[in-house]
Amino acid sequence: MTTTTTGQPVEVRRSARRRRTVSAFWQDGVAVVAIPGHFSAGEEREWVQKMVSRLEQKKAKAAQRPGGSATGDRELMDHALELSARYLAGRARPQSIRWVSNQNSRWGSATPATETIRISDKLRGMPQWVIDYVILHELTHLIVASHNAKFWQLLEAYPETNLAKAFLEGAAFASSRGLTGETELD
Repeated sequence: MTTTTTGQPVEVRRSARRRRTVSAFWQDGVAVVAIPGHFSAGEEREWVQKMVSRLEQKKAKAAQRPGGSATGDRELMDHALELSARYLAGRARPQSIRWVSNQNSRWGSATPATETIRISDKLRGMPQWVIDYVILHELTHLIVASHNAKFWQLLEAYPETNLAKAFLEGAAFASSRGLTGETELD
């Protein structure tokens, strides 16, 4: 069995439906590389080596960022549980919550079926009350999956909800236009 440079196992998944793309991700401590079923053994070796290297580089970068390590995710979980206790009577208890770098159009996402939450690392540097709103928003999805009246009623417990929503709308607007906030007005 192939392993990463740190000794973690590598699983290769061939797919007859996959034609050209290769992807890689971590799943329960295993580096999974998905390749087209028609790849030769040589192509498989080449792509596995390339994709495992990318995964390891990405993991190393994440560990170097403040809060990007497993410790950061543990801190995120502790904070999420505090927010749940304070604003949702402790009803939302995620199985995992972690920072991710692959969310380009969302600030966060939740999967109620698995009780998992992902928070975009694009929130780093934003005010804590905005980050707290996003965490609470996703925690609320563990209780109510849709954005119905019950969902918003639960989220009303957080006093900064409307302000945080406006802040995020402004950030999304600026980002979509390439604005960085570094421009000075005369």
